[in-house]
Amino acid sequence: MTHILLFLQCLGLNFSAPLSWPTVVLVVCAMLKRRESRRAADFRLVALLQLLSTGLLAAQMQGLLATGLQVASVVLAVAGLLAHELGGTDSLTALLRRSFQLLLAALPFALVLFLFVPRVAPLWSTDLGPRGGAVSGLSPQMDPLSIGQLARSDAPAARVTWDEGGRLGTDSYWRVLVHEQFDGRIWRHEDPPLPPRSERVAPKSAGPSQWWRVEPSAMRVVPWDGAALPTASDQWVSTDGELLLASASRRPRSYRLRQGPSSQAWQQREPRMAERALPSGQLPRLMALGRAWRDEPQDVDRLAAAEAWFRGQPFRYSLEPGAVQDLDAFLFDQQVGFCGHYAGALAALMRAADVPSRVVSGYQGGRMVNPLGGSPYLDLRQSDAHAWVEVWLTGLGWQRVDPTLWAGGGQPGDRPIGAMASAQADPVPWWRWLQWQWWGLDLAWTRWWLSFDQASQAAWLQALFGEQLRWAGLVAVALAAIAGGVGLMLSRSGLPVVQRDPLQRSLRLLKRLGLEAMPGESFQALCRRGCKQRPELAVGFQTMAEAQQQLAHAPLNRRERQHQRRLWRQSRARLMISASRSGRSARS
Repeated sequence: MTHILLFLQCLGLNFSAPLSWPTVVLVVCAMLKRRESRRAADFRLVALLQLLSTGLLAAQMQGLLATGLQVASVVLAVAGLLAHELGGTDSLTALLRRSFQLLLAALPFALVLFLFVPRVAPLWSTDLGPRGGAVSGLSPQMDPLSIGQLARSDAPAARVTWDEGGRLGTDSYWRVLVHEQFDGRIWRHEDPPLPPRSERVAPKSAGPSQWWRVEPSAMRVVPWDGAALPTASDQWVSTDGELLLASASRRPRSYRLRQGPSSQAWQQREPRMAERALPSGQLPRLMALGRAWRDEPQDVDRLAAAEAWFRGQPFRYSLEPGAVQDLDAFLFDQQVGFCGHYAGALAALMRAADVPSRVVSGYQGGRMVNPLGGSPYLDLRQSDAHAWVEVWLTGLGWQRVDPTLWAGGGQPGDRPIGAMASAQADPVPWWRWLQWQWWGLDLAWTRWWLSFDQASQAAWLQALFGEQLRWAGLVAVALAAIAGGVGLMLSRSGLPVVQRDPLQRSLRLLKRLGLEAMPGESFQALCRRGCKQRPELAVGFQTMAEAQQQLAHAPLNRRERQHQRRLWRQSRARLMISASRSGRSARS
């Protein structure tokens, strides 16, 4: 069973990561060694390989499900080791109980190590690369058709929860990608380069935290609210206001943000030429309309003119607008579209009016979920995908504008808050309810366990010791010693003494029957003496002596050894029954 669990976990590894192949090799070695194990030393080696493989898997896979499988693997590995050390006489239930007792005895010491040992950068953040595995989500190319298809998908995108003192914005726009390049139809995102490692320093902030759990993506860009601050060196905010991670991942990714100021540096970054450029010789009607607004003295007035024009047109929102040739046909002929059409059209119009602009794609809205016994969180789906515009206004910087709000109040622009009602307010399918509960547990695991990084540890130690941090090491050593002592007492009180040799168990049983070995007397001689003293038990004595002789000295294969152990257990059981009967007779 342990090998099956380890194999299932190996299927979830990212084989581009450096530790993945050594882990697989260890699992295979443990499986092969188990097939040829004959002696107690062989089984101990198998258990060691299983435990080492589980540790390597835990270093690479940190989700709640993966952790549950790892705990099960450790429990079964320890139970298997105990089965061989105890001679295979205990039931599976007893072995599992003893395995849990041993692990619980080690828990105090492990907790001290977790809290006080200096944290290092997690191995799972250095992974990964998007190769292999399915990914989903927004695309670096913002084609209106792609946004429309994504908005029809109910696949999960991300979950986010807050500290008690955190806040959920009233507009709930979650920015992901900034699209600057425009060729007349498609808005393209340009992936920023990785900053030097010396510049990857997480800013200091004492604000409430946000905990994010996002689905796999082929991009390094992840959702955020545009105002929070990263907390780890493998996260940073680009000059365009994108939250970047050091690498993409084909597995769900977790990260933490600190609530920051409402105005950030990316909002004041001066416009580039790409944020003013328009393709030449295309979209003549759009260009003419935008240039007409240049007569307005201020960029704020040009934006107001655009809003007035949009609101004065009979636009309709639809996820199925039909074929749209270009933005000219959308603006002046068809006038039916979804967020991608409106955002792309407004951004182009603003550039034609000499106002720098860009398209931003991300998510808008979401649904608040209140899981049983957990913290509320926001569930974002791919159907919440949305596109809007950011324009450069003199003295204000980059400002968000959602033209979908101007176009007949259609979805999703007319529901900044309404869709975020409690999940319990409407009837939901049972499977969706179970999914929400599991995600709530997963977020709690991420929040309280996986997010205990260097910054969290430093803050915890500072709160615990204040200015006396120099005593932290001494306290850790003292607590580790105490925890080790507590664990030792728990193991001794909760577990019987392990007899490594079946011979000792047989000698204890014979002593209960009134047969105690004399100095220099062999076990076989002791059994022969028992046959003379207790002729009614002669068969049991002879069978036990022969099985003991075979197990101790004969070169047995696996099947033969199992057979001799079965004979030994049967003879021992018969003698135990006789011993109990003799005891009852003596008492009566």
